[in-house]
Amino acid sequence: AWVGSLAMGMIFFCSPIVSIFTDRIGCRTTAATGAAIAFIGLLSSSFTKSLEVRYFTYGILFGCGSSFAFQPSLVILGHYFKRRLGLANGIVAGGSCLISVPLPFFLKMVGGAIGLAHTFQVLSALMLIQIFLSMTYRPILPPSCDSQHDGQDKLGSRSMRQQCWAQTRKYFNLRVFRRKTYRIWAFGIATAVLGYLVPYMNLVKYVEKRFQETKKDWILLVCLGAMSGLGRLVSGRIGDCIPGLKKIYLQVASFMLLGLLCMMIPQCQGFEGVIVICLFLGLCDGFFTTIMAPIAFELVGPMQASQAIGYLMGLMAVPMTAGTPIAGYLNDYFENYDAAFYFAGVPPIIGGLVLSVVPLVHQRMLKKQR
Repeated sequence: AWVGSLAMGMIFFCSPIVSIFTDRIGCRTTAATGAAIAFIGLLSSSFTKSLEVRYFTYGILFGCGSSFAFQPSLVILGHYFKRRLGLANGIVAGGSCLISVPLPFFLKMVGGAIGLAHTFQVLSALMLIQIFLSMTYRPILPPSCDSQHDGQDKLGSRSMRQQCWAQTRKYFNLRVFRRKTYRIWAFGIATAVLGYLVPYMNLVKYVEKRFQETKKDWILLVCLGAMSGLGRLVSGRIGDCIPGLKKIYLQVASFMLLGLLCMMIPQCQGFEGVIVICLFLGLCDGFFTTIMAPIAFELVGPMQASQAIGYLMGLMAVPMTAGTPIAGYLNDYFENYDAAFYFAGVPPIIGGLVLSVVPLVHQRMLKKQR
């Protein structure tokens, strides 16, 4: 479980660093470099025989490269869209579901025919294509760094310590944390994602163990992927119709429903009930994923959106990585998945309650300014 969980965690853990590279060298170079690193990670994983080595090749290299390739795809949309940013983000995010729905069947067929090693090589070819696709990113907005401050930093008459501190502030721009609404929003999402991956990582095994259903478990993955794609398209269009920070209420609803659905999984008496829950789980996933970037643009503006998204995903890294192993420990201790799903349902509900405060705090701040 740690191999896949480590790769997912690295995607989020590297995000603050990715935001720095995105601001300094642009979306195009950052994304292409990340795709190249992910390509090397997948290709090298095909030659490894040890699980410990795969922690590095797949967990670290592929995860880190994916982070560099993924985040610029969210930032670049803000260069082209403003009024319809939610819809554009929904279309782009929903496009990934066109691959994720048939991917389990493809991997099962290819893995059975040519083995795991060659399957890694096939997947590395997809990342190789991503390198060339990243070349199409053409930024329009100017860099977010303040040229005036940069000029002041270049002036002499500064001690070495002052110069180092100035360079650190230049590259690690923490201005987004000065906004109270952003701090609350980031903390709420980081709390909510502690149990976010648990149902996705354990549903198939849970169905096989409880219902002895091994021939139709692929339906769960299809339902999750298809409804996630639908949710991304719908939430993007709905988000454009909701003014300002009220978009956050879409995230609140999705997290609250996600937590309740996780707790309902152990109550299902049949495989059909799990399918229904998977449909709504995918819908919640789509709503949460798509609306994240538009909210960041609303909170801090387009010039600091890259930093805001990067720091947010960095905060999400630890709880998202830790959730799956904690659920695995609960499964080993209680010898069933019930406790794991109950555990997964609590953090999204708490995080949703925290997020619901953000629009209220924003309104209070506007009143004080007036």
